[in-house]
Amino acid sequence: MRKISLNVLAIATVVAATGCGSSGPQGQLVGASNGINYAAPVPLGMVYVPSGVMIIGNSDQDVRAAFDAENRTLQMTGFYMDATEITNAEYRQFTNYVRDSIAHTALGDFKDDDMGNQRIDWKKQIKWKDQDVIDQLEPVLYVAASQNMYGVRITDASKMVYHYDEINYDKAVATPGLAKDQYLNSRNIRIYPDTTVWVRQFAYSYNDPMAAQYYWSPAYDRYPVVGVNYYQSEAFCDWRTKTWRDYRSERKMPLEQTAVFRLPNEEQWEWAARGGRQGSPYPWGGPYVINKKGCYLANFKPNKGSYSADGGLYTVRADAYWPNDYGLYNMAGNVAEWTSSPYANNAYGIVSDINPNIRQDIKESDPQWLKRKVVRGGSWKDVSYYLMNSTRDYEYADTAKAYIGFRSVITFLQPSMNNRPARK
Repeated sequence: MRKISLNVLAIATVVAATGCGSSGPQGQLVGASNGINYAAPVPLGMVYVPSGVMIIGNSDQDVRAAFDAENRTLQMTGFYMDATEITNAEYRQFTNYVRDSIAHTALGDFKDDDMGNQRIDWKKQIKWKDQDVIDQLEPVLYVAASQNMYGVRITDASKMVYHYDEINYDKAVATPGLAKDQYLNSRNIRIYPDTTVWVRQFAYSYNDPMAAQYYWSPAYDRYPVVGVNYYQSEAFCDWRTKTWRDYRSERKMPLEQTAVFRLPNEEQWEWAARGGRQGSPYPWGGPYVINKKGCYLANFKPNKGSYSADGGLYTVRADAYWPNDYGLYNMAGNVAEWTSSPYANNAYGIVSDINPNIRQDIKESDPQWLKRKVVRGGSWKDVSYYLMNSTRDYEYADTAKAYIGFRSVITFLQPSMNNRPARK
């Protein structure tokens, strides 16, 4: 009996080894897995805005008679959006990265990656107080102490430039076979916020403390960054995408190559601001800007210019007031927000009714009116009309203001197809 059992075991082993057993596809079409159990990630600080159908456009009287927000029914794919406006602390992480990358480059801190490309070795420490390091960095990073009014060595904002290449998808699709450098737009963006907006944009007003402290003081870390133009907010989104991808690649984590952080287009912004409330004038519903206790629901210019009546003379913390039903804070008031959409008063009549979007490649030679970008949400200095979900306004892409900030979005197809976002 023992000999028979051994023979049966040997036969079973041979059968399994020849692929006729339970292992392998067994001659069937079963598909080839990539070996990764995929679950869409949830970026820190973002909330899911679900897929759905919305009616965009005026929810109330068009008091400006602009006729630029006609009603239209659209289908939107879900996406993740920053719960708050990008804060000073978050934007400072970006500027610190640019500063450190310039320093590492000047010091020659490189290493070869698996593809033979040279990359910055971020594990090397920069000895900021070492005199030899200071001497090497002064030409590329600093204003010499002898040449500025403060008498100390300070970072030269004009040297803080972020370089990235942006794919021109329209050109690449229209003309297949183009060489790489023919469909890439190279960008070199000065990334420091313009803190002088607090002085320049308010004539005969003493706002010098805001110019000196708002971006730099830790007291304002959780306040929305302002003084950034459209190009700077785009550069921030590119850096955020790069940082996200580098981290996940190094740890062999699933990577969505086409998922990028970007500014929302204006239809996405309006869909998110409404919080699922069809036809409501404000993110909290409406029709009023105060609740039944008489408390203001946003930071704006109430009454006849009583700026501080709502709790903030200028901006307030990015997570102030109650969020809308999607968990998004300050979609009305505090600071207006850049979108990726070019401003055209007939835009709602020409866009697709599925995931509408208008792309624009702005050139330096373009006339100024072509550089208008849609801003949404109103700000601390605006009356309540500009806080409405449907109100469209614009600013020039190369202009920074003390009342315009931004937030970013990213799309992962898995949750958006079935409206089942990943757990945090």
